[in-house]
Amino acid sequence: MKKVLIIGASGSLAQYVIEALEKQSDVQLTLFVRNKSRLQDNAKNHSIIEGDAIHYDTVKKAVAGQDIVYVNLAGDLATMAINIVHAMEETGVKRIIAISSIGIYETPIKPILKPYRRLADIIEVSKLDYTILRPDWFTNADEVDYAITQKGQPETGSAISRKSIAAFIATIVENPELYKKKNLGISKPV
Repeated sequence: MKKVLIIGASGSLAQYVIEALEKQSDVQLTLFVRNKSRLQDNAKNHSIIEGDAIHYDTVKKAVAGQDIVYVNLAGDLATMAINIVHAMEETGVKRIIAISSIGIYETPIKPILKPYRRLADIIEVSKLDYTILRPDWFTNADEVDYAITQKGQPETGSAISRKSIAAFIATIVENPELYKKKNLGISKPV
């Protein structure tokens, strides 16, 4: 049984990830949220931890015993990323999948993207087995259609469905050896 912690589980993308992972019979989900009342009804089938990733002790308790940590956050991303990485390194949890953003390597970087760049930088210099995803803008389209670009390649494609990103994340959870130490753009092919 793979134990997967979703940090930021009430987010719009996380809802799709939860649904995709529920289809895998060997996954046990723990949902980490600031306010559990924001979770969908299906969340009641999973362990729920109410807390804020700004608080290290709460993060460390949530991370302990997990196999994979999926990070889907907004806000003070640098502090939260430092807390998550440190907690994972201290508890021996190695596999992390984190959502950043398209455009974080453009020069000059847009101010709104600086926290997402910082998140990616913090995770990349860690000792963790990371996959950083830099999605294009999200849509609610009912489709799974995505293309991957490597860090350093031009970001191509267009807005991508949340369902597509969730399907890709589910693939990594099913096969955790895939895309280790990778920073990937993900978008809908044009």
